[in-house]
Amino acid sequence: GVRFFQRKMAAIRGVVAFQRFVRAASTGPEFSKLYVESTLSPKPKFADKDKEQLGFGKHFTDHMLMAKWTAETGWDAPHIIPFQNISLPPSATVFHYGLECFEGMKAFRGVDGKVRLFRPELNMERLFKSCKRLALPAFDKAEYLKCIAALVAKDAAWIPAGRGYSLYIRPTAISTQPTLGVGAASSSMLYTILSPVGAYYPTGFKPVTLLADTRFVRAWPGGTGDAKCGGNYAATIMPQTEAAARGCQQILWLYGDHQQVTEAGTMNFFVYWINDKGQKELVTAPLDGTILAGVTRQSVLDLARKWGEFEVSERKFNMPELRDALKAGKVLEIFGAGTAATVSPVGAIVYNEETLPVPLAEKDIGTLAKRVMKDLFDIQYGVVPSHPWAPIVA
Repeated sequence: GVRFFQRKMAAIRGVVAFQRFVRAASTGPEFSKLYVESTLSPKPKFADKDKEQLGFGKHFTDHMLMAKWTAETGWDAPHIIPFQNISLPPSATVFHYGLECFEGMKAFRGVDGKVRLFRPELNMERLFKSCKRLALPAFDKAEYLKCIAALVAKDAAWIPAGRGYSLYIRPTAISTQPTLGVGAASSSMLYTILSPVGAYYPTGFKPVTLLADTRFVRAWPGGTGDAKCGGNYAATIMPQTEAAARGCQQILWLYGDHQQVTEAGTMNFFVYWINDKGQKELVTAPLDGTILAGVTRQSVLDLARKWGEFEVSERKFNMPELRDALKAGKVLEIFGAGTAATVSPVGAIVYNEETLPVPLAEKDIGTLAKRVMKDLFDIQYGVVPSHPWAPIVA
């Protein structure tokens, strides 16, 4: 009796959450209703000579994009408003149950002075899926992307020029439901902030050392590893501090009894090696539900397959296999890839108290990672004109 009732109520809540999700998707936020309120107190921008001090995510532009949703009324009109604090009750479920997800995108000032995004439709698709995984309301992906483009155009003067510099775009969805019940959000907020950035890591594009530690797991089948939700990152901070104390910049995340290689820090992980067939192969973990579908990851795969010069694989491989390949001299190079870092060469992996050096053909970076970075930058900064991956927004 009691268990049957509980299962029935859980099923009903699931249906209601899905209905809310579908209903929200067809109603906004609508770009045609976008309202713009300009700041009356613009902040000083970084001079070109000072842009090396930008760092990552430390400074923010004059405006932000905001849209609110309730189960009763759906999405309200989106607003571009002055950058400001958000006021929420302490009972809001985002603070208690981690009902929050976000995206990481960039806008680039090209060699021609124009402002470009990079494959933004993939970010909207991933944010949509992340919201669905957390039972946050859906949204019209194309409409919200238009709103983001308008925000970027509004604050385009903040975008620093030069390769490696960009405007980081952080769309974020949160539950604002003010009651403590655990369930699908009855109210939500979708906002986007902008931050001019330089190199993601303090060492810039220098090789990083990874700690492969079997004590910690980033994600598991059936979890939220393929959603970009805050809880995935919160659990990585303590292991990251341990890695730093051991002289490593990031964690190499392993999973399961076979120590399956998954991701590196907040990046997707690539190995370029000679495989068991004696062929050159670029391999990365498959999208099996534990891996975030990175936009840079997809772009690296697309570029490499277009070149057609070596095998490109999305498959499972494990740390003992990688260790043996490193010791046998079969690994050509290793790198991470992500929106924030773009491409980050790996110089060593610490595993079972042993430091395994990774070859770097060009001292600080591998030949393939350097080629990938150049090709991506050429697209992002307009050296390759009118590329379909890089729509112009200003």
